[in-house]
Amino acid sequence: MIVIKFGGSSVSNSKNIERVLNIIKSKNNPCVVVVSAVGGVTNLLNESSVLAEKGKKSYLNKVDLVEKKHLIIIKKLLSGSIKESAINDMKKLVSKLKKILEGVFMIGERSIQTKDSILNFGELLSYQLLHSVAIQKNIDAKKKNTEELIVTYSEKKNLIFDYEKTKFLVKNYFKKNKFKFLIVPGFVSKNSNNKPSNLGRGGSDLTASLLANILNADKLEIWTDVSGMYTANPNLVKNAKVIPEISYNEAMELSHFGAKVIYPPTIQPSTKKNIPITIKNTFFPNEKGTIISKKKTKESVVRGISHIEDISLLTLEGSGMIGVPGYSQKLLSVLSQNNINVIMITQASSEHSICIGINSSDVELAKNKINERFLLEIKSNLINKVKIEKNKSIIALVGDKMKNRQGISGKMFLTLGNNNINVKAISQGASERNITAVIEKKDVKKALNILHEAFFEEEIKKIHLFIIGIGNVGGKFIEQISNQKQYLIEKFRLNINIIGISNSKKMFFSSDGILYENLNNSLIKGEKTDLNEFFMRVKKLNLRNSVFIDNTANNYVASTYTKYLKNNIGVVTCNKIACSDNYENYIKLKNLSKKYNTPFLFETNVGAGLPIIDTLNHLIASGDKINKIQAILSGSLNFIFNNYNTTRSFKDVVYDAMKKGYTEPDPKIDLSGVDVSRKILILARECGHKVELEDVVNYKFLSDDCLNSINNDDLFKNLLKNEKHFKDLYNKANDKNCKLKYVANYENGLASVGLNEIEKYHDFYNIEGSDNIILFYTDRYNERPLIVKGAGAGAEVTASGIFADLIRISKN
Repeated sequence: MIVIKFGGSSVSNSKNIERVLNIIKSKNNPCVVVVSAVGGVTNLLNESSVLAEKGKKSYLNKVDLVEKKHLIIIKKLLSGSIKESAINDMKKLVSKLKKILEGVFMIGERSIQTKDSILNFGELLSYQLLHSVAIQKNIDAKKKNTEELIVTYSEKKNLIFDYEKTKFLVKNYFKKNKFKFLIVPGFVSKNSNNKPSNLGRGGSDLTASLLANILNADKLEIWTDVSGMYTANPNLVKNAKVIPEISYNEAMELSHFGAKVIYPPTIQPSTKKNIPITIKNTFFPNEKGTIISKKKTKESVVRGISHIEDISLLTLEGSGMIGVPGYSQKLLSVLSQNNINVIMITQASSEHSICIGINSSDVELAKNKINERFLLEIKSNLINKVKIEKNKSIIALVGDKMKNRQGISGKMFLTLGNNNINVKAISQGASERNITAVIEKKDVKKALNILHEAFFEEEIKKIHLFIIGIGNVGGKFIEQISNQKQYLIEKFRLNINIIGISNSKKMFFSSDGILYENLNNSLIKGEKTDLNEFFMRVKKLNLRNSVFIDNTANNYVASTYTKYLKNNIGVVTCNKIACSDNYENYIKLKNLSKKYNTPFLFETNVGAGLPIIDTLNHLIASGDKINKIQAILSGSLNFIFNNYNTTRSFKDVVYDAMKKGYTEPDPKIDLSGVDVSRKILILARECGHKVELEDVVNYKFLSDDCLNSINNDDLFKNLLKNEKHFKDLYNKANDKNCKLKYVANYENGLASVGLNEIEKYHDFYNIEGSDNIILFYTDRYNERPLIVKGAGAGAEVTASGIFADLIRISKN
């Protein structure tokens, strides 16, 4: 004997009903087929009763829709006398429904029994319809109304099935009747007074489980619109996977904490008889689904992550509770007497407070009743009025083996904390089968995804990028990510997705990711750039492992870093403005990074793609002391002075450097020494010294008219006008067999930048092209400095430096 239950989505239209019949026909054993109401009908019935109670005749429109839904299916699947009979049976039920609703409409009231009776029509209509279609398809099927088999009684306003009476009726019926297939309605029942009642939420599942228990079925199959129980809600976690096998206890815990595939009461009757439950997909019947049984699997310790979307926390606290017995019992009694379900409870070890989680719909009633019950204690200042915290959600890790494995809760809370998700309350059952945490409702999707990644996807980490500036450097950076995407997945187990992009005119977001080849088209479709709105979008998306990339040289963009860091969004930047701004702002950014455990990396501020800041930090972290720094830190100036000679004008060389992308869009920034001053300033600060930009001595080699140029055209005119000055500098150095190099120095707390004549023996002499070089003189590297040398300018190497920072973040 097999019991099969089909949900509302499985019988929502004619095509789906044909699928259901194909599944039924494939069974060789005798089957009891339990069917839910046609999809959407239960809601229509409930809406019709509400409208009738309010005295609105539009309740009839809802009934008409119910009738129309069934009539469409009948006309598509039935013919001849079976069709006529099915229509008559349907119309009789609809007529009976209308009479009950008319009574509600007339008196403006609906009792619980009346409401139950109205809701039952959904299943009564669907089981008759399915039976008629089965007969039409020559399937040997009978039907039986489970209102005549399942009995309930009332206890504290709740309807509970009477197992012994139900067992007697079911056994008696099955003893007298033989069949290949029996089709019955789920959900419906009768009470001890022989009046219509029902089994409530998840009632059709419970009907099936009860029948399986009483009939000692070989198995129970629940057919629905998903392929089993998942490791997390697949609508919120794209990488959620079907759980092939799971224990009764694990399934019950997951369903209690929000997994809607099966309801907790459904599992219990099957558990008592060790009847395996299989969750299957009506639309993909060949998929294996999930088997729920007594058997414990050898798979992962954590079997699934579930959540309850909308709860509120109630906290009762006060010094009068310490050491005084009875407060918990009194609190829970109040809630029980008012039919308020407690989802979780936790109490401080000091006994100073008790915290409970309940459905938000019950919060006002709970608050009033608790304050009323503890009125004397509140007036005596023994305890405070109950504290309410709304817009919360519960997330739960579930697994039978968690009690035997250390570190699960630590890993859970570390994962949440690293992603700036605040935990309001924690609870763990004595069975240690679940660990629950209360978080902000807005953080649910993010929390589910990061926990799923931590416990089920450890092999691949997903990074979400939001990029401002997609010109030379930004464009190369995105291209490099695109080219390396597969390599990073295979070698580093990193999946980098670009979610948001912006240039100075347009910005565009896509939660599915933006491809490099679609970059320009995406911006065309985008909206006008608004940097504050860009941040708000990033914050609202609230994606795990989010990183903000700044490829600009924009002051305002740099000023937004604090907002990103405070919201646990990492920052990677080649923009030197933030770190070379006033010292107070620099320290603020560093401290925010520490406080929120959020990465803030700016390696490309100095030396483009060279690991200069990283090397400096490792030296200091290992206990070395930086005594002196000498460096060529401007790839553009190095290129300019390496290519300037007696045959070319200084103006032409600068123009060439600008066209090759070595200089800033305004070459004067490079030529004035401001850019190099910022770089040595940043290094000095990374050494731990408080230095401001104005403290850096800048020995300028440009004339005032060049420095005061109003635009690039004006600059190039002035450079040409001052050609003799540049030739004199060159010839003077050349006469000494020296080369001109723009050098930054830092020693004994003093920083300076300027044009130097470099002799042949010096490490700087043979630095070619746009290369950078830096000499670290430390306690350990005293006589022979530690040297970092390589390409220090250009979009590609700068982009690679940003990429390297991103990889550093991703590995942590």
